[in-house]
Amino acid sequence: MSKIKVFCFGFGQVARYFIKKIINENQDIELNVSSRKKTDNLKFEGLDFNTYEFNDKKIDKNINSKIQDADFILVSIPPTNEEDIVINNFGEVIKKTKTKWITYLSATSVYGNHNGKWVNEHSDAKPTSSSGIKRLKAENQWLKFSNENNLPLQIFRLSGIYSLQNNILQRLISGQAKIVKKENHFFSRVHVEDIANLLFHSMKKFKSSEIYNISDDKPASQEEVATYGSKLLKLSSPEFLELDALEDGMLKDFYKDSKKVDNRKVKEFFNYQFTYPTYKEGLEKIFNDIV
Repeated sequence: MSKIKVFCFGFGQVARYFIKKIINENQDIELNVSSRKKTDNLKFEGLDFNTYEFNDKKIDKNINSKIQDADFILVSIPPTNEEDIVINNFGEVIKKTKTKWITYLSATSVYGNHNGKWVNEHSDAKPTSSSGIKRLKAENQWLKFSNENNLPLQIFRLSGIYSLQNNILQRLISGQAKIVKKENHFFSRVHVEDIANLLFHSMKKFKSSEIYNISDDKPASQEEVATYGSKLLKLSSPEFLELDALEDGMLKDFYKDSKKVDNRKVKEFFNYQFTYPTYKEGLEKIFNDIV
């Protein structure tokens, strides 16, 4: 297979698992990423790749040619000041690309609170948290930008991400798990490997201007997940907190919203079965890897 050129705006855990998936599939890849740190040449999973400085104070101009030449552009940088900083800084460059796809990683926080009911891609987006409001504005900015410039865009709305590196088991072991007991509070989550797999599938099967929920099959309360994790670890269940005891911030915002995220669209379009269809399979795999 010929070498593909991938540009990642941001190189966090989703981008890293995506690139790892490409490497594991023996695909020849040229990787370039944006970084808040100084421009550098680094190695990831045996692959040499370049980072290009992009922050509030400096933008390495060499980044432009790498964006313009990219076959695939992944955007995982969150919006700042209610604006998408990728479009604002590189819109003119992106217009000139011949990229096969642009994937914008959003979040299911855009749906806001639906009182424990199911939501799908046609449900009202009425975010309550500041991050959800910013994400929805960025989504609309990307949709408008791609439609006006005939660019191939898909949006992945990600549920709560967990992984080997970031999961409830670690927080239970360290005693840092903060769980609020709240009736009818449903939340959806997804293992990072399933996100990476779907990104990889979409490199070959793609439909522009589509939005997909990326979420596993079993929405559940944080209490249920923490209780299951405690049983795996043979620990006592953590003490549950009162919602009023939480300080204002992301954790309190999290408990304002209750919804079950429907994933049928992404499963049907990509003909995909989740590797970790529920939190149980995901946590069991993590447990077996860490003990």
